[in-house]
Amino acid sequence: MATVELRGVSKSFGQQGAVHDIDLNVEHGEFMVLVGPSGCGKSTTLRMVAGLEEITSGRLFIDGRDVTDAPPQKRDIAMVFQSYALYPHMTAYRNMAFGLIKATTLSKAEIEARVREAAAILDITDLLDRRPKELSGGERQRVAIGRALVRQPKVFLFDEPLSNLDAKLRSRMRGELKRLHQELGMTVIYVTHDQIEAMTLGTRVAMMSKGRLQQVGAPMELYMKPANTFVAAFIGSPEMALLPCRTEAGGRLVHAAFHSGIELGRDLPREVILGLRPEEVSLSRTGMASGRVERTELIGAEALVEVILADDRMTVKCAVSEAPARGETVALDFDLARARLFHAGTGRVIERNLESSRIP
Repeated sequence: MATVELRGVSKSFGQQGAVHDIDLNVEHGEFMVLVGPSGCGKSTTLRMVAGLEEITSGRLFIDGRDVTDAPPQKRDIAMVFQSYALYPHMTAYRNMAFGLIKATTLSKAEIEARVREAAAILDITDLLDRRPKELSGGERQRVAIGRALVRQPKVFLFDEPLSNLDAKLRSRMRGELKRLHQELGMTVIYVTHDQIEAMTLGTRVAMMSKGRLQQVGAPMELYMKPANTFVAAFIGSPEMALLPCRTEAGGRLVHAAFHSGIELGRDLPREVILGLRPEEVSLSRTGMASGRVERTELIGAEALVEVILADDRMTVKCAVSEAPARGETVALDFDLARARLFHAGTGRVIERNLESSRIP
């Protein structure tokens, strides 16, 4: 396997900038996930690593070698696409072996050994004589992954490979990809817009928006310590509640739904945003704030309760037996030891927890 380093990498299409000054290091054997909404530049970044898009500025290194201007076949990478891109007239075996036949000097026996080994790892040995039309979506995806595995590249690139699968199969394939990575120690760069894939697969996650990196870190670091309101809102389902507050003298947080201000006892900007995840809010008898129940969703043993707080809303997790009815007024307590404050103007995090706060 290998390392991948992007130094100030940018991409423009004419006058339109798509990716801006990306600095990112992918370590040997790491599973790096690029995640973000559609149009954020994640697939363009992956295609630049693959050599399918020219880098406008910056440098790209694979295993310490500058490959900025190298053609795809000279980068020792393999890519798995969203569309599988299998040859419909070829068997699964032939699809997996075709690249080796055309682009290497391996003997027929060596090629067969590689295909059989990859098929065994992916549990598709019994499918090698079938054509793509005879395979399910998940089986086709395994063949596409097998085609990449037989090349034994330094870096594996995945461009939203599970987006065409149904929810149950997607979950199973996530487990398969996780297993493959752990068993083979592959260096992987994986693109997705699905935060669940990012959180479950990545050893680290690179969050992108409008062509720029927003934050890079372990999945739970992005979840618990988001760098800004964009990351806070994107990562997590249901998403974090972001309550615009004003601060008064002495660092007191005020919001229309608060029973009384939250005393922080420190200097803060005039306007801030208080961020709370559903598990950091609880129903109570008195509480710090009050709101009206908009709707309740029962999800097994738990309920998700959406509460309107003045002009804002938040989701609360509670036991099904405690779930309030729509239209009911409820009191809420906040776990301030886990809450965050963001600057209202820039969206950047100010404080990642308020554990020293007190409520009057």
